[in-house]
Amino acid sequence: MAVDTFDTYLAEKTAYIEEKLIPALEQEGVPQALYDSMKYSLMAGGKRLRPMLVLAVLEALDKPLERGVPFAVALEMIHTYSLIHDDLPAMDDDDLRRGKPTNHKVFGEATAILAGDALLTRAFSLIAESYRNRKDVSALTTVNLIAELGKRAGATGMVGGQMADIEGETKQLELKQLEFIHEHKTGDLLIAALRGGGYLAEATEKQMEQLTRYGYCIGLAFQIQDDILNVEGDASQLGKAVGSDAERQKATYPGILGLAQSKERVAVLITEAKVALSDAGMEHSALSPLADYVRNRTK
Repeated sequence: MAVDTFDTYLAEKTAYIEEKLIPALEQEGVPQALYDSMKYSLMAGGKRLRPMLVLAVLEALDKPLERGVPFAVALEMIHTYSLIHDDLPAMDDDDLRRGKPTNHKVFGEATAILAGDALLTRAFSLIAESYRNRKDVSALTTVNLIAELGKRAGATGMVGGQMADIEGETKQLELKQLEFIHEHKTGDLLIAALRGGGYLAEATEKQMEQLTRYGYCIGLAFQIQDDILNVEGDASQLGKAVGSDAERQKATYPGILGLAQSKERVAVLITEAKVALSDAGMEHSALSPLADYVRNRTK
């Protein structure tokens, strides 16, 4: 698929996903304070990159976007839960997220924790409920979606990466250790998006392998770019403080390699990501300019 203006594509897909979020959040019997806290962070903006990856894979393989909506929304719920918890005083202790007060600053720590828990569990029930009676998504595909997301978001994936990140604070980490953190803390949920899209689009085994490779590359590039922006970004664009990594003595790519080599590493990873797309026969899809977006983003 040719994308003439990727910013326009990005805006269209973001709007498409955002109109699906609130209906998926609605459930009977949720305490109002909990619902308000969940909605506050879920609708606080953001790039919606993970759900967009699901849709981009479906487009690349000529499958209807609507098929991917429940899984895409579930991914955004899990990503949002991770941000709520990541901002807590016991974790990164951040006051701002996307230019707004963090969840615990508005609703209190206890409600923020429960809102994250509720978004996480809602994500899995949403997948099961949404695909249970569909004729175009098999029971095996639904099981694969749940298993993939549980693996990539859990102790061997995103949560494991967050744990390694916490343990690495104030320590002199080697590059291999830092890559482990980035691969799992950020990359695994991106890979879940791509592989989930692949399952829903009935991708071949080779295409699934290359989507995984692409996800690894853009996930690592995304996090390195995050580290770079934390050094030289604009706080007004980022919506959060610049220099917080250095203040917390967190290991970063610029801290180990320097800014110049960190930027070179991002460029190499984006090139590798595009090779993976070519090998999968998806080089003309929106996934290609999306890789460039990861490298060039300023927020």
